[in-house]
Parts: sequence; structure tokens; C-alpha cells
Amino acid sequence: MQKPTSLLLAMTLVVAFLTCIPMTCAEDLSSLPVKTGEKIVFLGDSITAFGWNAPLGYVKLVVSGLETNGVKVEPIPAGISGQMSSDMLARFAHDVVLKKPDWVTISCGVNDVWHGTNGVELDAYKTNMTAMVDQAQAAKIKVVILTATMIKEEPTNALNQKLAAYNEFLRNLAVEKKCVLADLNAQMQASIADSVKAGAKPGNLLTADGVHMNPDGNIMMGRGVLKALGLKQTQLDKADAAWLEIPDGVDIKANDKMTLGKFHKLQKVASEQKQSVQQYSDALLAKTLKDAVK
Repeated sequence: MQKPTSLLLAMTLVVAFLTCIPMTCAEDLSSLPVKTGEKIVFLGDSITAFGWNAPLGYVKLVVSGLETNGVKVEPIPAGISGQMSSDMLARFAHDVVLKKPDWVTISCGVNDVWHGTNGVELDAYKTNMTAMVDQAQAAKIKVVILTATMIKEEPTNALNQKLAAYNEFLRNLAVEKKCVLADLNAQMQASIADSVKAGAKPGNLLTADGVHMNPDGNIMMGRGVLKALGLKQTQLDKADAAWLEIPDGVDIKANDKMTLGKFHKLQKVASEQKQSVQQYSDALLAKTLKDAVK
């Protein structure tokens, strides 16, 4: 008489385990503040503009990271190169409020400091940022504040020291206005510090030119925004795995030089393939790299 009871218990446990899995996923999804169908405006400067235009830009990573975890949103890119808080405030009503989004992420502060005497001083920056948050909240738009990323990968340089006060204001503003905060500056500094401690040389660890993100920097930003939006570690890892498979994410150019004689030979080979030298070289490089990473 014990065997049927044991079998019934085992079957009950299996059914409970199998039905628990989708329930857990649903609970995780329902706990996220961002929902499928919602619109997100990504407001910012060139970092945000590149964040949308590049295959591995942070804006696209946020959107794909959400979708990988079952949340499909409608992105509205609104990054313009060179802009400061005064510029963004001037277009906030048109580029954000009139779009009637559910969310807006605000990435602003690098140019306010980087542009020096042509930038925006702290008091004016505080006024501009507060005004943007107030306009958004008055229109019932939820706000995600991104702290400004580093200006050159040297935390102690004069620009980053000045930027620190701007970011501290943003942290306080997020608390005061009950906004979501993605503290990307703190995450960037921690990442660079860890890499330097491991022996890496700072300069282009997360940036292409000291300011604009390289693919690793965009991933740092994307993870930071997704984490601020409530994604758990397992969900972030799932997004990471998907990001690694995005086509054309990294552009590799062969920087090779040769004699004119060798170039003429290359021209002849390319011509035989009915290709230009550049087309032939690109195809050859692509094949070599593909074979190398099989």
C-alpha cells in the first residue's frame, strides 16, 4: 500500500515543479515597472544619439534587453549631438511631452561640463534638469535619470571633479522627485577601477574617444538602465547573452599598408573577382575572422 502513495506524491511534486516555472516567470515579469506596449523616449546628447544609431548602442540594448525578457516597448530616440541641459529643456515639450510616452530617460550633463565656458554652470543645470522632470511628471510621464558618464577615463581629472557635483545633484533630484535612478557614472568608475586593478590601461576601456561609448561601454550603460528598471541578475544575464549575438555589433577595419607593387597585384586579384580592392579586402578579412572564431 506504500507504493501507490509514494508514486502519487512523486507525481504531485513533478506537476508542482513544472507548473511553478511559468508562474515564477510571470511573477518576475509582472514585477517590472515597464510593461509591453509602453513608449519610452530616450533623451540625450551624442552618447544617446549613437546609442540608437549603432547596432550595440545602449538605447538599442535597453530595448532588446527588455524584449529578450518578454517586454516589448516602443522606443522614441531623442538624442542630439552636442546638446546640453539648456538645449534639451528648450525641446522637451516637443520631443518628449507631445509624444505622450509612458517613460523618459534623461541623459544629460557631459556637454554642460565638457564645453567649459560655453557649457552650463551648476546652478543653471539644476534649474534646467528640475524643469524637465517637473514637465514630465506633470504629464504623468515616468522619469529615469541617468547620471552623466565620465569625461575621459580619469576619475581625478578636472572635468570629472567638476562633473561630480552635477551627478550628486542628479542623485538628490531622483530621491526628491521619486524618479528611477541609473547611476551610470558610479558604475563606470567602478568598472574602470576593477579593470585597472586587474592590469588594464585606462583610456579606451569603455569609450572610443574618452567620452563616447565603445561596445563595452554601451553594454555597461544598457545593463545600468535595465537594472534601474528592476531587471534581476538572471534577466540581465539573459540580455547579455542575447547582446553577444547581435549581428554587425563590432566594426573591425584592417589597417594595413603595402608597397605600390603589392597593391597593383592586389588590384589584379580583386579585378579577377570583379570586385574593388576594398570589397575584396573586406571579404577576405571577414572570411579570415570567421574561420578564426569558429
